[in-house]
Amino acid sequence: MIKTLIVDDERLARAELKRLLAAHPHIEICAEAASSDEAKQFLAELPIDLVFLDIQMPGTSGLELAAQLNPQLQFVFCTAFDSYALDAFELNALDYLVKPIDPERLCKTLHRLVDKPVHQDVINYLPETHGLLLKFGDCNRIVRLSEINRFESVGNHSAVYTSHGKSFLHSSLSKIEQRLDPQQFFRASRADIVRVSAIKELEAGLTPGSMLAMLHDGQAIEVSRRQVQVLRTLFGGI
Repeated sequence: MIKTLIVDDERLARAELKRLLAAHPHIEICAEAASSDEAKQFLAELPIDLVFLDIQMPGTSGLELAAQLNPQLQFVFCTAFDSYALDAFELNALDYLVKPIDPERLCKTLHRLVDKPVHQDVINYLPETHGLLLKFGDCNRIVRLSEINRFESVGNHSAVYTSHGKSFLHSSLSKIEQRLDPQQFFRASRADIVRVSAIKELEAGLTPGSMLAMLHDGQAIEVSRRQVQVLRTLFGGI
């Protein structure tokens, strides 16, 4: 049984989620909390495995609570999206569910939980299945890390280039790099991080010793002289 805690300040939202979870016998709802403070009390007293967590709540928000959770504890954000620009690299949510929650979507989330190893070390790098909540114009979309080809430093933010278009994160490039698997993503320069598999070919750069990484989507990213050797190592000594 997966011992579960529901955290949402709206009673009807908690009731609806309980109704949906009743269709999954391996989920045991141990408690429900109307605030982050109440949730902390339950987490201190009960052996919880999974938390369904609302983002918008009075006092301590769901985002703030998630940042305080034990790294081994799995949690799922439940959100109406609104105007959130989530700094997802600070958090490692199992999934994001949009209210009103769709039963089939919830089922997929729970399957992901079941497929996840129960005993595991704390993962330093985010998995390719990690979801980021990104805004594209008026649309909010959950984008998996595997769908991102490039991160670009833009002031105090970072532009994110995905198969769905371009979005932004309120994270510095250095913070993002700390959470990315270096076998999957390459720091091309101070301004760019590129997915290794997105590189189509390499050409001589604009400055002596540098190179240009030509991506499958047509972008040309300059690789600094300092990073050229790292790139050669990634591609087996080219």
